[in-house]
Amino acid sequence: MSNRIKELREKQAKIITEARERLDLINAETDEARARDLESQHDAAMAEHDRLEKQIEREERLAALEKKGEEERARQRPIAGGEGAGQDDGATAEYRAVFAKVICGVDVAQLEPEERALLRQGAAKFEARAQTVGTTTAGGYTVPTELADMIVRSMKAWGPMYDEDICTVMTTGSGNPIKVPTVDDTAVAAVAHTEATALTDDGGSDVTFGQKSLDAYAFDTEFIRWSWELDMDSIFNMESLLGSLLGERLGRIANSQLTTGTGSSAPNGIVTASTAGKTAAATAAITWDEIIDLEHSVDPAYRVSPKARYMFNDTTLAACRKLKDGNGNYLWQMGDVQKGVPASFNGRPFSINQAMDSLAAAKKVMLFGDFSKYFVRKVGVPVIGVLRERFWPDMGIAGLIRFDGELGDTAAVKHLITAAS
Repeated sequence: MSNRIKELREKQAKIITEARERLDLINAETDEARARDLESQHDAAMAEHDRLEKQIEREERLAALEKKGEEERARQRPIAGGEGAGQDDGATAEYRAVFAKVICGVDVAQLEPEERALLRQGAAKFEARAQTVGTTTAGGYTVPTELADMIVRSMKAWGPMYDEDICTVMTTGSGNPIKVPTVDDTAVAAVAHTEATALTDDGGSDVTFGQKSLDAYAFDTEFIRWSWELDMDSIFNMESLLGSLLGERLGRIANSQLTTGTGSSAPNGIVTASTAGKTAAATAAITWDEIIDLEHSVDPAYRVSPKARYMFNDTTLAACRKLKDGNGNYLWQMGDVQKGVPASFNGRPFSINQAMDSLAAAKKVMLFGDFSKYFVRKVGVPVIGVLRERFWPDMGIAGLIRFDGELGDTAAVKHLITAAS
């Protein structure tokens, strides 16, 4: 870890400590104006924490890029050469490293004084030439176009329903239906017995069994074709890059179907299969009391499961983080990154699932229950295939996945739904 990244991490830890101290100062005796000021300072500290996190990500990407570039230059650097030439190469490399920092988003004001000076010297050197890059006939034709050997990929979270740590996962080699027997005897109780009276034998207390089916629904990414020339000329390995992107597509469709699948010729998503636990009073907001009601709508027998948890999307989490008690204290518990204590939601684990709805009218925005009762059936593993002859001389790539999902016990997971109007 570089000194710069280490310094940023230490700043983050200090911010978290100070933010917790501010919140701890808010209590029933705190003046309202003082409480608002402390809350404002807390929000500003959290915003600074998030900004530092993004800066750390840029520094890490830049460090990786610089290391790879240095290794490449070391391989290409001539063995012979005078001392002056070596110094010029070093100065150019340093200027490029500082310039790369600025391009990657580092504020010029955050550079070291030596780096700013080097940047000014380099800029003056290259901008003072009579032969310019901007005009093709004045020198532009001699300047090659360089492409960084990295690609910026947009990201979107798509977990966690395909994760065996969340649900009960069954992996099979074939796709034949799997029948899962079920039984619900919770509504039947024993009765008082009268001495010397024959036991009732009318079948009214017989056990009723049921059955759930796990099938194997297939999904594909469709073919992506790329040319022979692109495969030869691209700085990237197109087969590897496209395969990685298609793998993410398969992950997204799996999570989406296992979350909100209709159950008709498709997986029965956990939101679809869940039963009503609590209806919120508002259309686009929830209260902490309603969250507690949701948790307690699930029988205690399920709440003791190690896989009992909450699930919602990130915007719902943001709304819950802003909830406060009667004294203005935030109800959200951030955990402690210094002590390795993870964040919890109402004292429970939670999962962010971006396939779930955000707060709006008549939306199932939160789940709670024993997720081990949700069965995910995987048929083999997702596959990525490349065709080199069908599209010859071009190539094609596509991905396939087979899976199903079903809630074995509908009493195990319940949802909180917002008001319809």
